[in-house]
Amino acid sequence: QVRLAESGGGRVQAGDSLILSCAVSGRTLDTVTMAWFRQAPGKEREFVGATVWGGGSTCYADSVKGRFAISRDNAKNTVWLEMKSLKAEDTAAYSCAAAPQGRCSGLVRAYTYWGQGTQVTVSS
Repeated sequence: QVRLAESGGGRVQAGDSLILSCAVSGRTLDTVTMAWFRQAPGKEREFVGATVWGGGSTCYADSVKGRFAISRDNAKNTVWLEMKSLKAEDTAAYSCAAAPQGRCSGLVRAYTYWGQGTQVTVSS
């Protein structure tokens, strides 16, 4: 079993930066791929980005490419999502997810474990 806990959300102004954290515990062998998704009210869950452990690939949605960056520290069992140049349309609940397979996927069904999410609100 894997447990994921996000933190770092909040209310910011457009153009600001924010860093989200995802603390990983439990069976960390099942977290080869770590991803971030987001969901705005009334919309479907949207892929943000993912990273594969061990020098694997990192991939991002076009909407955040160049503004967001994912990093992970396996020794600290933590994954971060650094968000820059935030826009109002980035407002959503952000969740981290984990998969035991080493594939940089944007599909919700590819991920086995999910956190509860942390809210990010960007005011224009």
